[in-house]
Amino acid sequence: MSSSFRQNRREFLQTTLAFSSIAIAGCSSVARPNSSNISTKSAHPIGLPPLPYSEGALAPVISAQTIGFHYGKHHKGYADNLNKLLETHKEFADLSLEQIIMDTAGRAEQATIFNNAAQLWNHTFYWSSLSPKVVEPSHALAEKINESFGSLDNFKNEFSKVATGQFGSGWGWLVLDGHKLNIVKTSNANVPFTRGQKPLLTIDVWEHAYYLDYQNRRADYAHAVIDKLLNWRFASDNFEKSL
Repeated sequence: MSSSFRQNRREFLQTTLAFSSIAIAGCSSVARPNSSNISTKSAHPIGLPPLPYSEGALAPVISAQTIGFHYGKHHKGYADNLNKLLETHKEFADLSLEQIIMDTAGRAEQATIFNNAAQLWNHTFYWSSLSPKVVEPSHALAEKINESFGSLDNFKNEFSKVATGQFGSGWGWLVLDGHKLNIVKTSNANVPFTRGQKPLLTIDVWEHAYYLDYQNRRADYAHAVIDKLLNWRFASDNFEKSL
């Protein structure tokens, strides 16, 4: 690992860990098992945060069956795998989830820990990025979207193109990159905050996120989620906390 990467990692942890903690009820990344008091400061074991809504709340865009498998099998599997890994990697046992991700990013020998930790974080952020209630972006975020993309409709179109165009498994993200909003994609478990970008929203484009409902029609899934389920209150909170 280069000295510049280590320096950037330290600077990121010092300046943006508070942002990454997703400090709204039920939406944080780390929790102790059987606890509704979720905090990213919790040490090992790292629990599975509860869904912020019922499994059927996002239907018909995302079915209860899809969420049951996605959350109950895939998301839970990342939490279970990470905790097993931490039993033999004690150097990470007392770190927050974000710190584990930052400390293992780019390290081939820690790829398994990174993948499970990042996927646990990514999925928690994804569930929080969705809502059955349609809301509009806050005034501050709406102005920034207009400044960056021209209009909310332009943003939705571009976000859908990026999510659909991700080759293979991965994620589409709305991020704050410095002082500008940007749409980025990451492959597999990768997450934008390891490169200094602050996530505001995400859409999961791994096949398990949509295949039971849409089969190979990823574009239909992306359009429907972006048009009907994006949690603009969550995005607005994340944006305003970063100012």
